[in-house]
Amino acid sequence: MAMEMNHIFLWLIRKTLRSAVLLVAVCAVSFFLIKQSPVDPVQAYIGADMMRVSPEQRAQIERYWGLDQPGAVQFGSWLSAAVRGDLGTSMMYRQPVADVIGERFRNSLALMAAAWVLSGLLGFGLGVLAAWKQGTWADRLIRWYCYALASTPAFWIGLVLLMVFAVWLGWFPVGLGIPAGALAEEVTIADRLHHLILPALTLSIVGVAGVALHTRQKLMDVMESDYVLFAKARGERGFTLLRRHGLRNIALPAITLQFASFSELFGGAVLAEQVFSYPGLGQAAVEAGTRGDVPLLLGIVLFSAIFVFAGNLIADLLYQVVDPRIREGAAG
Repeated sequence: MAMEMNHIFLWLIRKTLRSAVLLVAVCAVSFFLIKQSPVDPVQAYIGADMMRVSPEQRAQIERYWGLDQPGAVQFGSWLSAAVRGDLGTSMMYRQPVADVIGERFRNSLALMAAAWVLSGLLGFGLGVLAAWKQGTWADRLIRWYCYALASTPAFWIGLVLLMVFAVWLGWFPVGLGIPAGALAEEVTIADRLHHLILPALTLSIVGVAGVALHTRQKLMDVMESDYVLFAKARGERGFTLLRRHGLRNIALPAITLQFASFSELFGGAVLAEQVFSYPGLGQAAVEAGTRGDVPLLLGIVLFSAIFVFAGNLIADLLYQVVDPRIREGAAG
């Protein structure tokens, strides 16, 4: 037991160091792409009053935000401050980047958590049903549904749901995270949930395909295994056979696949938040990119990368703990 814990601990150290290097590389590439952008951060910062700003005032603004320094110096200053926990100040919101990310991520977290749970449950259920009814019309219908979803962008599904349920039927609001014009103290949990349903439904519909197809294939492999054939020979049939030998063996792979899908979930959230004007982290990233807010965009890139790495780490850790073959391979 102690040896196994040492293997996992060493594996965690290697994984953490590798992730730290990747984080620095992701931030460096993102910073280089931002600097190559045609967006003028000073002009975006000043806005419509740009014509009234003298060259001296522009130079002063550039000096204040550190834009007058070479790109390598700017990135080095940002990285050293980020290591100390200081992500800088947002040029758009005039607030610390950490505060902006914290406020926006609370909204995105509610959206992604709802979509993550819904997509996992629906995908697992549809995958089990497709494998159990292999070769029937139900299996073909579920596979067609999953293949169609796998090739459909999230923003298109969001637009369809928005048009049908918000514009035509009027069941849900057109966008935003709270009712327009409402004060913060007047907004209830029911109001927030009402605005959350369509974006969460969009993300969950997109995330169903991967889990369903993976679960279907895994369950088919399990049901064709020798120990299931032996259980059938002993007289086990129907749902009892599925529950005892099928669901137990495919639950963990489905869960780990869900944790590994954090990158797809975050990417889909960016598109869904844009379609529904939902005030989350994805919408803030798009605004920061179009308005040249370098500190905010780099902070969001760093935070989102950590979020994705955390999901992959949890997925890998589950496999390490449960499957000794993977643990032995990592140790070797």
